[in-house]
Amino acid sequence: QVQLVESGGGLVQAGGSLRLSCAASGNIYSINAMGWYRQAPGKQRELVASITSGDITSYADSVKGRFTISRDNAKNTAYLQMNSLKPEDTAVYYCAIGVGVNTIPRDYWGQGIQVTVSS
Repeated sequence: QVQLVESGGGLVQAGGSLRLSCAASGNIYSINAMGWYRQAPGKQRELVASITSGDITSYADSVKGRFTISRDNAKNTAYLQMNSLKPEDTAVYYCAIGVGVNTIPRDYWGQGIQVTVSS
């Protein structure tokens, strides 16, 4: 059993910052990729940022230069620093991990955390 617990969401004004955390626990034998997705009402879930075990990062074009993903392997924790937030960043954010050889974070999912950016 693997659990992912997200924290750090909430309400912030446009231009503000939030830092999301995702702690993984349970029967984890090898975390490869860790990432963050988001889903806004009426829209498809999209991959916002990911980071591999080799610290290779990838970002959606809409967040490049504003969001930064990082990880602490000793704590099995991923972080998403979100700066210069915009109302269009409002969504439920989901943490996900890929294990073994999977470099795409989609094997296990968190329950999601709300991020709301007011204009």
